[in-house]
Parts: sequence; C-alpha cells; structure tokens
Amino acid sequence: METASPARVQALAEAGVPHLPPQYVQPPEHRPAPSSHPAAALSIPVVDLSFASAADAVRAACEDWGAFHVIGHGVPVEILDAMRGAGLAFFRSPMEDKLRFACDPARGAAAEGYGSRMLANDDSVLDWRDYFDHHTLPESRRNPSNWPDFVPGYRETIVKYSNSMKDLAQRLLQIISESLNLPPSYIEEAVGEVYQNITISYYSPCPQPDLALGLQSHSDMGAITLLIQDGVGGLEVMKDGMWIPVAPLPDAVLVILADQTEIITNGRYKSSVHRAVVNAERARLSVATFYDPSKSRKICTTPLLVSRDEPQKYRDIVYGDYVSSWYSKGPKGKRNIDALLIQQ
Repeated sequence: METASPARVQALAEAGVPHLPPQYVQPPEHRPAPSSHPAAALSIPVVDLSFASAADAVRAACEDWGAFHVIGHGVPVEILDAMRGAGLAFFRSPMEDKLRFACDPARGAAAEGYGSRMLANDDSVLDWRDYFDHHTLPESRRNPSNWPDFVPGYRETIVKYSNSMKDLAQRLLQIISESLNLPPSYIEEAVGEVYQNITISYYSPCPQPDLALGLQSHSDMGAITLLIQDGVGGLEVMKDGMWIPVAPLPDAVLVILADQTEIITNGRYKSSVHRAVVNAERARLSVATFYDPSKSRKICTTPLLVSRDEPQKYRDIVYGDYVSSWYSKGPKGKRNIDALLIQQ
C-alpha cells in the first residue's frame, strides 16, 4: 500500500487540531524540557565583522560554540527584510497556489519545492514544520520557474539573497581559514564548486508544543550555514550538553558550522548541533542558506592541522556518500560525522 504524503503542518494548525497527531509526537528523551536551567542565561557570541579583531572573535566562537551571530556583515538589512517578507507572503498564500510548487516525492529526499518531510525513511517522527527549498547555486541549478510566481518580486528576491549569502559565506570561510593560520582560500578550495540551497522554514503554532519539535536535533551536512529568523525565536544550539536558546537579532546573520568544516579542520572547529522548538501561539519563520560541496567532491582533513599530538580524527569522505547516509539514517545529533571517526 502506498504511503500517503503527510498533511501540511500549516493546514493542520489552521484546522485547529486540539491534539498533536501521533506521527509528530517525539519520544520522551527528545522532547523539549522547560528551559529553567541556568544555561538559559548563556547566549551565543556576536561578532562584528567590521572590527579588526573579528578573526580572533571568530576563532573563539568556532572553538567554543560552532555557531555565532555576525553583524557588520555588509548585507543590507533591506535584503534580509525582503527575504523574510517573501517567505511570509508565500506561506500566507492560499494552499492551492502553494501546492502548484510542491516537491515531487519521486525525486527523492530534499527535492526542490514546497514540502513538509525531508527524510527518506517512513518510520521517523515528523517535524512540526513546512518548508520551501530552492536550488540556487551553481547557476546551472538555478531555475526560477520552479519558484512561486504569485508573490510579487519573489524570484528576484531569491536571486539577490542567494548572491549576497554567497559573498558573505566566502568572506566567512576566508576569516575561518586565516584564524587557523591557513591560506585565506584554503577551506573554500577544499569545498570546491559550491552547491547552495536556500530553505525557508515555517513553524505553525502547535497544539502541544511540549511533545513536538519544529526541527529535530542535528548538525548540518555541508560546510557552513547562514540563517536569519524573525522575532519569534525557537532555535536552540547545544552547548556543553545543554540546549541554549538563540535570541533573534533582526539585523544579524547566524553562522552555523557544518560537518565538512569539522572534518577539514580536524575537529579544531566543531559543527553545531541545533534544533527548533515550537510554541502554541505564534508562527515562526526562518531562512537557512546552505553552502555545501558538490556530491562528487572528496572532503579531506587538511594535513597542516594533523600532527603527532593531533592525529587525523576523521576518514576522508565523498560528499555525496555522506549526504546519502544522512538522509537514509536520519540526523540524530552528530551520528553521521561520528561514523567517520578514526579509532585512535
């Protein structure tokens, strides 16, 4: 019997379902606990890229957190606002318009378009989220006819935002390389031709937010992720075994290190485990820009960061194999990168 595709989360929320459907109920060990612990007082670093000391601040943030806000990043706030506005306009549009741009399930996990389920396995608990995923780089993947035509200026906004995030990601990877005493272009060259996806996520109000997650705990697959969110909040990052809320900063861009950067840097810089929690009152919107290698790219640890005292931690991996594993097994924290650990 063919499995029916899950209902859109937004449709469930707007229908006023009083209880969470069973497929969205997280097992007890994964449910969000009330954030009453003292760690709630911690907050992720904010780095001003216009300061001369930015590289030192980036080094400290990458070693200690794997995630940090950047301000003074040079991306006009109008572009950030336009991107958030376009995403909100899409999700506030009639369902029949949105469904014209639905993901094609036949194209496998993470197909471009409007969807609610990214993982391939049918037995996984579903996230309380809908999304629109855009393939934006290299430009040969960029086909604006796959993107909504009913929101004025939507397609132009995606292109402009894509280009701005590419420039910022390149700048950040240069700073990250230099902070490790590597040549500025080192990590970018290790990543090779960049595949960029932009995913707008929409987290509807949830009838039982203590039982659900908007996005389960995971670290990102690629090199670096750049995220903006609205003022609602809900993103959390793992720090020393505790979940720390990431308070929204409207003009900032959140930098999240991903697994391939951890492999390249021999674990000096850690990818960030993060998740999204939901609430009962307000919808939340975020926009994540993923900056990833091509599927055929082999990712290797830089020999300059390997020594007798710091032996190589991870096996080399072809990125496409890593992606296939991630989607077939599911994320679950850092289990995919942990599978590459070399037993010392």
